[in-house]
Amino acid sequence: MTETAYYQEEPTEHARPQVQVHDSLPPPDTKRWVTRRKAQVVSAVENGSISLEHACERYSLSVEEFLSWQQAIEEHGLRGLRATRVQQYRANRPALSH
Repeated sequence: MTETAYYQEEPTEHARPQVQVHDSLPPPDTKRWVTRRKAQVVSAVENGSISLEHACERYSLSVEEFLSWQQAIEEHGLRGLRATRVQQYRANRPALSH
């Protein structure tokens, strides 16, 4: 993979170039969301490498879908991101009381 970097057009003598590295992110056209790719996106948002809004736009995700990945990691670790695990965890969730 090549590193993608964006620089200011005319840096002043005191300004450093702004660099945004997207090497650790899956490609924008990702269709198959394996555990590793979901974790990469969640990690990038959590560490500020990419905003939640940009991540959702880049990957055509809803905020709810991203938040479900984040919650799965918080509650069950990386194993919670597996599609079969998500189904099992949802099936075992207690009913919400109104």
